[in-house]
Amino acid sequence: MSTFARFALPALQRSTSAMVCQALRARRTPGPLPSCLSSVQLRGQHTLGSASLPVSRHSVRHVRALDEERLMEVEWEDGGHSLYPFTWLRDNCQCPHCTLHSAKARKLLMLDLDIHTGVDIVEVTNDNKVSIVWPDQHTSVFDADWLKKHCFSPAARQAMQEELFLNDRFYWDSTLRIPTADYHEVLLDDKAALAWLLALRRFGIVYLRGAPAEQGQVARLAERIGYLRLTFYGHTWQVQDKYMANNVAYTSGTLGLHTDYPALHFTPGVQFLHCINPAAEGGESEVVDGFNMAEKLQRDDPEAFRTLTTLHVDFTDTGTDYCDFMLQSKNRIIDLDAKGRPARINYNNATRDSVLDLPVQHVQPFYRALKAFVDIMNRPENVVTYTMGAGDLVTFDNWRLLHGRKNYVSSPERLRHLEGAYLDWDEVMSRLRILRSLVHKDI
Repeated sequence: MSTFARFALPALQRSTSAMVCQALRARRTPGPLPSCLSSVQLRGQHTLGSASLPVSRHSVRHVRALDEERLMEVEWEDGGHSLYPFTWLRDNCQCPHCTLHSAKARKLLMLDLDIHTGVDIVEVTNDNKVSIVWPDQHTSVFDADWLKKHCFSPAARQAMQEELFLNDRFYWDSTLRIPTADYHEVLLDDKAALAWLLALRRFGIVYLRGAPAEQGQVARLAERIGYLRLTFYGHTWQVQDKYMANNVAYTSGTLGLHTDYPALHFTPGVQFLHCINPAAEGGESEVVDGFNMAEKLQRDDPEAFRTLTTLHVDFTDTGTDYCDFMLQSKNRIIDLDAKGRPARINYNNATRDSVLDLPVQHVQPFYRALKAFVDIMNRPENVVTYTMGAGDLVTFDNWRLLHGRKNYVSSPERLRHLEGAYLDWDEVMSRLRILRSLVHKDI
């Protein structure tokens, strides 16, 4: 069971339907998700399940210095033990001389840090804190809960990383029922906004209903987070049929599954698309879980996976919009994180350059690998198809999802019109952490 589900289920079992509880038992592998992820149930699911770590108080039974190993050992009242290096403790002294608490920033300079320091005295204070006197007679005092949270054990480190980055994902296939929320509630209610961003991080896509069918709504939604990502297409951009289009999205033809903007070395992390006018006919949207597809490729065709995670591919984009641009980048089709898990998909067939900076003998293996990946992502059992109506707004992870569109026909009186915008994951995760803190302060 995921960290998220483990913390969410106790509250959910007291307050929501069994079907929603079942939804949170999703594994990190594809599988059917129930259609019960309605607006209300999404809010219940993610608001109640959004606690990062359970609140608890930890008591220190004993503390001692292991001088030879240069470690401090803490024995907890529950019988557990934690080890902390002397150097790390001195580097993270919480006193006002060493830490600017108003900015949560370190004042102690690395230049002044003795990385070979010992300790003179370590002891537990009467108020259950750990006090250390250093050889220069500087004193550091650490709260027991702070030490427990910063323990170096594998379990504690994993819990901390999950709390900070929410890296555990719910992988899905065509059986996904896209999580849905109310646009105005997300704008006005912190719990609804937190539910939205948590679902966006976990599933990679959330559908918002009820936005006015007029321009400006993606910018308004972005203000709920922070600010928009400015690109060469502007702060926002209008997806419409355009004469002499500078992007294939501005035509009525089929758009294959792709991520946006791999012609940038740092691609936008999150995309908003708001339907102002739907097509008269066609134009259905398609999405695929790229991380799930990458793992499928790794299982089905390890050599293709190795090729796409090691070779750099050239992308290009040239034209004039917000200003004139001539972009050139090199990106792997599949980026991996330090643990070898998919971290970002970079694939857009329209902007993949004819320049291919590979030895000639690697060209055919590259095409074979890319074709294998594209074939997997286009299998019907992996694709979710949906139709946007006027006022619908979809938000999705551009590093993870590949999205596309079927061809369409617009009526001359009512042309198909979507408005789009980008944000970066740094801003989104910042707002998520702030909302989580605000919401759980009131619980």
